[in-house]
Amino acid sequence: MTQVDQENGKEKEKEKEKDQRGVKRPIVPAAIPESVLEPIQSNFIVVIHPGSSTLRIGRAADTLPVGVPHVIARRHKQQGQIRYEDPWLHRDGLSKPESNEQRQNGLKMVDQAIWSKKMSNGARRIPAPPDQVRAYNKQMRSAVLDTNSGVRWTNTSHQPEFLVGEEALYVNPSDCYNVHWPIRRGQFNLHAGPGGSLTAVLADLETIWTFAIQKFLEIPRKDLKYYRCILLIPDIYNRQHVKELINILLNNIGFSGAVVQQESICATFGSGLSSACVVDVGEQKTSVCCVEDGVSQRNTRLRLAYGGSDVTRCFFWLMQRSGFPYRTCQLFNRMDCLLLQQLKETFCHLDQDISGIQDHEFKVRQPDSPALLFQLRQGDEKLQAPMALFYPTTFGIVGQKITSLQHRSHGDSEDPYDEHYLVATQSKQEQAAKAIAERKALAKYAGFEGESGIQNTDSAEKSHSHELELGMSQHDCLLGGIDSEDLPAALMARKTTVSQFEGKALGLDKSILHSIDCCGSDETKKKMYSSILVVGGGLMFHGTQEFLQHRILNKMPPSFRRIVENVEVITRPKDMDPRLIAWKGGAVLACLDTTQELWVHQREWQRFGVRMLRERAPFVW
Repeated sequence: MTQVDQENGKEKEKEKEKDQRGVKRPIVPAAIPESVLEPIQSNFIVVIHPGSSTLRIGRAADTLPVGVPHVIARRHKQQGQIRYEDPWLHRDGLSKPESNEQRQNGLKMVDQAIWSKKMSNGARRIPAPPDQVRAYNKQMRSAVLDTNSGVRWTNTSHQPEFLVGEEALYVNPSDCYNVHWPIRRGQFNLHAGPGGSLTAVLADLETIWTFAIQKFLEIPRKDLKYYRCILLIPDIYNRQHVKELINILLNNIGFSGAVVQQESICATFGSGLSSACVVDVGEQKTSVCCVEDGVSQRNTRLRLAYGGSDVTRCFFWLMQRSGFPYRTCQLFNRMDCLLLQQLKETFCHLDQDISGIQDHEFKVRQPDSPALLFQLRQGDEKLQAPMALFYPTTFGIVGQKITSLQHRSHGDSEDPYDEHYLVATQSKQEQAAKAIAERKALAKYAGFEGESGIQNTDSAEKSHSHELELGMSQHDCLLGGIDSEDLPAALMARKTTVSQFEGKALGLDKSILHSIDCCGSDETKKKMYSSILVVGGGLMFHGTQEFLQHRILNKMPPSFRRIVENVEVITRPKDMDPRLIAWKGGAVLACLDTTQELWVHQREWQRFGVRMLRERAPFVW
């Protein structure tokens, strides 16, 4: 062994001795493995947007969703069973003694508004003479185009247990099937009739969605354990109903994970906007909500119980007044409802420059009947019908709640740490401060008292954000088990003012102004006025953008007219179909890295239940 090797050996021994004596050495930090995120496979994410009349469903990777009529027909279980069908265009509150008078009063306001707004050339619009239109239409008779209309009833000879979508729409009324629309006016269609229980509605939704996934997306049910789902829900939602829907998706249908998101936020994602006042005019309900930086502002949410189907029904009423030549048309006939919708979409507009009398023609094609051609003369009816959205008394709905706010939930036994828990554990100082704030809010909110109808809603438009919070106050959830005699006077007054506000039928423009006015700061309000996003299929009329912009400019508070540079109404962002924007936003959401933290997985849901939504929902649950 050489001398060098001996010296090296000694040095190594010395190093060992130092280690044993505990000589300090610089600590090298251990390598921290980076969290491995699963690659986003948008082809394995299904986006579901359930509407009152149409279900939009597709993979997140798809360019466009599939649109399926959100209806199911179920075969009778016993012979001789009474047939039941949910009404499509008809609704409660139309047959009251006051309904016709209310329609006439609303129509007068519509005519006044039409006359007061000048055309683009500066001239006043000349109303079309209704007598001349009526006399022409009453003498019109149909012409037979073909002895066979080419339309057939759904073949039920193999007696299927259920039919979904188009097949359910075209089921023969003489067949032994009940027809159900599980969602009406943005909510579950719960009623006392057949198929109106919560269990029946949930079963209908599960059947429709599973059928659409298997038939249109061509995904076998056994493979759904490899897929995840994004569900779009209304801005004003029922927690219990959302919980049941997630239960269906994860436990019954069998998705491996799910994310819930609100329609307004998805609409901003789909249109490429970070902030907007989202106006969603659907087939049966209208919702208004301000979204700022991807967050839905709770105080600004309004739901109006009218939409495109109410415009269709109003148009039918106006055409009947002017001698509609198709005299056997009925609101309770599904085929006639389809025809009336088509006529509304073809003829109605919001363009003041289109005036005078025009001649039209339309075809009636019904199963087991000849194809008919009708001549039709129309005047102002085509403009009056869509304007009813701004003067909802024209719909003639009496005794029904039209305007709704977001209220506190009634609690859930599976979710112990909800707002009820916060109320019970907050300090006396916090309770006293909230009581003072409520009294101040009541003083400002008192302007609603004594108002009737929708003519005087200026005070509603001037209320502040915390004033709408009256209906959602922390104490609101404690009202259930307390007798009215024991309630403080201020609490009773608050309940009264909120119920009075919700009893009003706000027009679309006033609802937008009210929603924006409930934003927390003037800077946010300016942002909302400059970005009013209109989505949904209920306001797809020629001239909508200019018409709505003109009404907002004329009715916005004078203080904002000076500081808002421009009021912008967006009706077709990126030239997209406004009916598909919310679904598209859900597809965009599925592909974001931040969404990967929001998935509620099947095992988590089975173990923790609704608490996972409070933990993972991308909005305040």
